[in-house]
Order: sequence, then structure tokens, then C-alpha cells
Amino acid sequence: QVQPVESGGGLVQAGGSLRLSCEASGRTFSSYSMGWFRQAPGKEREFVAAISWSGHNIYYADSVKGRFTISRDNARNTVYLQMNSLKPEDTAVYYCALDLSRLEYDLGQSRKYDYWGQGTQVTVSS
Repeated sequence: QVQPVESGGGLVQAGGSLRLSCEASGRTFSSYSMGWFRQAPGKEREFVAAISWSGHNIYYADSVKGRFTISRDNARNTVYLQMNSLKPEDTAVYYCALDLSRLEYDLGQSRKYDYWGQGTQVTVSS
């Protein structure tokens, strides 16, 4: 069993920054592709960013390109989401997800992922 655990959410003013962290247990973290998704009230869950297990492939939703950066530290079993220039429309619960397949495609699809964290709230005030 592998359980991702998110942290780092909070309240920030528009234009500010936050860094989310997701730590996943397991001795083979370096073989997991990792993704970030978010869900705003009344909306469906949407893809934000993903990084493949090799680190060679990184993907972003168009809405966050140039503002968010995903990275991973395999020594710490952790993936990060650095969020800059935050906007009120970034307000959502952010979820970390883990893919066991080692297949580096469809990382923008929620069905790709095997384990999900509980989520962390990000609120951006205007």
C-alpha cells in the first residue's frame, strides 16, 4: 500500500506563492510517476501537472503553464508543486496522485493513477 500525503496548502493573496509537497511511502518512489490535480467547488477534478518516474517528461495544464513548476526529490520520496502568481481561480483542493505503471503517457488523465492523497486546500483571495 502506498499513500501519498499532501501538505503546504493555505490562504494567500492574489499574486502570491505557495509550495505544495506530497510525500509517498514506499521504497520504490523513484519508479512512480506523480501528478497534481485540483477540484474547485462545484467543478470536476482537473489536471494541473505531472512528472514521469524518470523525470524526463513533465506536463502542465495550459491554465498553469509559466506559473507552476512540478519537481521531485527521490531521496525524500517527495514531489513538489511550486505555485507562483496565484489567481483567485486557482482556489481549489489540490490532490497528489501516484502512478505505478512506469508508462509515461496519459499522465494528464486521472484514470492513470493508482493512489490518491486526501487533498490540501489552497485559497487565493482577490
